[in-house]
Amino acid sequence: MKTIDGEARTVSEILKGKRYKIDYYQREYRWQHKQAKELIDDLTSQFFQWHRSSNAREAVEEYGNYFLGSIILSKRDGQLYIVDGQQRLTTLTLLLLLLHRRQGDRPDRVHLEELIYSERYGKKAFNIAVDDRLAIMTALFNGDVPETSEASESVQTIVARYQDLDGLLKELGNELDDEALPYFCDWLTDNVYLIEITAASDEDAYTIFETMNDRGLSLSPLDMLKGYLLANITDVVQRNEAARLWRERIEALRKLGKDEDTDAVKAWLRGRYANSVRERRSGAENKDFERIGTEFHRWVGQHAEALGLRQGEDYFRFVCQDFVFYTRQYERIRKVSLKPEEGLEPVYHVACFNFTLQYPLLLAPLQVTDSPETVKRKVRAVAIFLDILLARRAVNYLSMTFAAMSYAAFLILRDIRGKALDELVSILMAKLDEQGCDFDGTSDRRRSGFAGFGLNQWSMRYIKVLLARMTAHLEAVSGMRSQTSDYLVEGRGRFEIEHIWADHPERHTDEFASPAEFAEWRNRFGGLLLLPKIFNASYGDLPYADKRPHYVSQNLLARSLHEQCYERHPGFLAYIRQAELPFRALPQFGKAEMEERQSLYRQLADRVWDPRQLAREAQGE
Repeated sequence: MKTIDGEARTVSEILKGKRYKIDYYQREYRWQHKQAKELIDDLTSQFFQWHRSSNAREAVEEYGNYFLGSIILSKRDGQLYIVDGQQRLTTLTLLLLLLHRRQGDRPDRVHLEELIYSERYGKKAFNIAVDDRLAIMTALFNGDVPETSEASESVQTIVARYQDLDGLLKELGNELDDEALPYFCDWLTDNVYLIEITAASDEDAYTIFETMNDRGLSLSPLDMLKGYLLANITDVVQRNEAARLWRERIEALRKLGKDEDTDAVKAWLRGRYANSVRERRSGAENKDFERIGTEFHRWVGQHAEALGLRQGEDYFRFVCQDFVFYTRQYERIRKVSLKPEEGLEPVYHVACFNFTLQYPLLLAPLQVTDSPETVKRKVRAVAIFLDILLARRAVNYLSMTFAAMSYAAFLILRDIRGKALDELVSILMAKLDEQGCDFDGTSDRRRSGFAGFGLNQWSMRYIKVLLARMTAHLEAVSGMRSQTSDYLVEGRGRFEIEHIWADHPERHTDEFASPAEFAEWRNRFGGLLLLPKIFNASYGDLPYADKRPHYVSQNLLARSLHEQCYERHPGFLAYIRQAELPFRALPQFGKAEMEERQSLYRQLADRVWDPRQLAREAQGE
């Protein structure tokens, strides 16, 4: 084997002025939303550990570093080929592209374009030089997202992950604001490292790749945890039984999707055993909560005594009882998060907010000795709490990202861990009051809740969830078959957010002095519905008076704008009387009606996300 070089390099050193080719055998780009989200969560969590708004720009040089993994390169005919690492580098390039566009022409911008493409002899080429990606990367760089249904798998996946990353950056909202943006770009390019392993030939590069993936270095934290636990079970019969159960559970979890086995163990260990979390200050050290997320195999070994692991019998119990029980619960709630199950619909509702921290929180109060019914009621109670909390945060424009919520999530799971149902509900009720926000705003009055809630780039995904929940609730309590998932389907039959007012400010000059004022009012939450995409395409541009008759054939929330809704719907009429909700037909829809509808939605939200649901869980209702 010829010379092999391995060196830690920054993102800037890896990408600036470089061009990489990819061999045909591993050309497809396959990262999914989950991996993109984990990348953003990891990067932003690490960055905000150090960043403070009062810091000078040059302070970024002293921020902590972050290791992003390794890449293996081969030199051939003067060109660098990526043998391993194209998934990571492609995603990183998409992130840099989005950050470049977000910076615009601001004078303090970081010149990220130098890391996205290079120019030689007057010709531009992207850093990962694959011919069939050139057109899509050029389009994305220019701000276009073209139709790709006929494109290759890699191109379709690139567009999907670009859109995912765009949405994830927007979710960060005020955390990664215009002030913090150049700091983050500086840190990403100069403080984030990869190990670059370069071989002089393909043969040497593939040997390194096979060695890393077939021998010791290929062992994942999950493999190493398994080895550690089984090695400490001294009885051979018990060890074989533990190995069998471990294998069965891991195989079942892997059927859920990539990395679900690892995520299940992280959720279990965090929910049941994490006793500390990193302080919210620059330079603070990672504690239990963070270390379980990155090196749980080492963490378990270092905390064996605290986990009750002293002799072989303890390790046998830990695998055959605890590991089996909690991974089974994780498997069930993950399935429910994708497809609602009767009695556990709140788990699905929380998942709609894309809140991945729900899993350790749902596992935290469970005990191995709990009956199946007790497990179900505890899970439902925590999910109801989270559903209410996240809905309140949404209408106050408060972030729900991992970085924003991990500290609060730890404090909650620590306090609810192993609690009996009655005590669990009491704690959750108190936690709702402690969070400092409700549908009327935040306790410090910096957010106005429903009064100021409307559609924008950040709130779009949450508004769709809120409308789906409110629409399905109204129909269900009125005696109709309806559930939230009906309104959140993807693909054919997809529902979209519909403005009651078409985008024609000239139709409303009697009430609005400018198009800008009209646009602000048009986007208010009370002026929105959830309707099939085909409906929006056919009727969305019509004046209100012309499209109102067509609402009669749509969902109950839309139909409530028309008189016919109040003629032959006894279940609906009984519910709005009992709930004292001021529904009425609206022959016209102006400023006053918009305010009326906003108030109605506010009152309906109190019914959908009613904290009294928690009390009913304790009473077994």
